[in-house]
Amino acid sequence: MKYKIMGTTMQHLVMEVQPGEEIWAETGKFLFCTGNVKMDTEMKGGFWKSLKRSFSGESFFMCKFTVEGQGPGTIGFAPSVPGTVMPKELKPGETLMAERDAFMASESTVTLDLAFQQKFAAGLFGGEGFFLQKITGPGTVFLGVCGELIDLTLKQGEVLKVDTGSVVCWDSTVQYSITRVKGFKSILFGGEGLFLVQLIGPGKVTLQSMSLIDLAKSIIPFLPRRQ
Repeated sequence: MKYKIMGTTMQHLVMEVQPGEEIWAETGKFLFCTGNVKMDTEMKGGFWKSLKRSFSGESFFMCKFTVEGQGPGTIGFAPSVPGTVMPKELKPGETLMAERDAFMASESTVTLDLAFQQKFAAGLFGGEGFFLQKITGPGTVFLGVCGELIDLTLKQGEVLKVDTGSVVCWDSTVQYSITRVKGFKSILFGGEGLFLVQLIGPGKVTLQSMSLIDLAKSIIPFLPRRQ
């Protein structure tokens, strides 16, 4: 499987797939394909895995793409929001934790599962809800990011505080929790609410320059209102 990520502020993903290869994608991400590509809608991993996956923000069914006859075939995908496509190559057994709705597409060898927030406060105030996506290799996975990518590497014990909703994914070695904003004036006038996400290294962290919440807030004032 070969791929290209095209575009600037609104990127899309183009894959070149060989016969015998399978690409799985979240429903609603498909953009185009050549005539020799077959698309099927299935429950990847069976009923219970599909049910668990739906709690993490993905659809119950997924789209499977294969090439019929002599290859190769071409498939195009696009994120649901304006932003960036993030590729991540996972080694066998390597795990990546990701926000809800981040998954776009992957090779068939990649496993998409459900992970629970270990702390109640993190699920309630962390911006990601009580369920996260647990993505395990081997294989290449593609995530949809709102805005631009910000990649950071945390050292052992290094702390990073992030606006809720701005974290895309992080290594399984990174500790995820929430912390309260300090200071009465910061809480009232800082514009960030009561809580921030706290990430503690070691490991890699990917942030997005615009959260879905901020995107929605910027659009709401321009929506037509019923008189």
